[in-house]
Amino acid sequence: MRCFALCALFLSSLAVSTVMVAQEPASKPEPGNAVCTFADDKQMSMRYERPSAGKKDELPIGKLWEPGDSPMHLFAETPLMVGNTEIAVGAYSVYFIPGKSDWTMIVNRNVAADSKYDQQQDLVRAPMETGKLPQAEPQLTVYFARLGPKQCNMRVDFGKVRAWVDFNEK
Repeated sequence: MRCFALCALFLSSLAVSTVMVAQEPASKPEPGNAVCTFADDKQMSMRYERPSAGKKDELPIGKLWEPGDSPMHLFAETPLMVGNTEIAVGAYSVYFIPGKSDWTMIVNRNVAADSKYDQQQDLVRAPMETGKLPQAEPQLTVYFARLGPKQCNMRVDFGKVRAWVDFNEK
């Protein structure tokens, strides 16, 4: 009888643990973070989700793109310039409009959690150059290259596409 009770207890605990494991959400990729430090030790950084770049994950050409279904977030410790537009110290949402031969980066003032994109909050829409990568990137990757004491080049790799734009410290 004891053996039967122990077996029943073991099987019921196994069933509960199996149900618990089955209910765990699918693991999300690690969030990405890119940082650029200017010569005066002030930084800008980008935090973002890292969606996979598979055949079914085509870029939405000509349409607003939120990688990982959420905007990226730009944090500026120092005033920045993108083209002729100044970006003050603070936090911003970043979106993209991928094109066939170039992209547009949108820096938006709205950083409220779970808010929808609002074009009225756009601070700047900057053109981005693009190129082809020799090998496809399996996930979205964002990184900065410091090109000078006050200049960082943001690079966005997804699939076989690289897009880039310059940020300058004001």
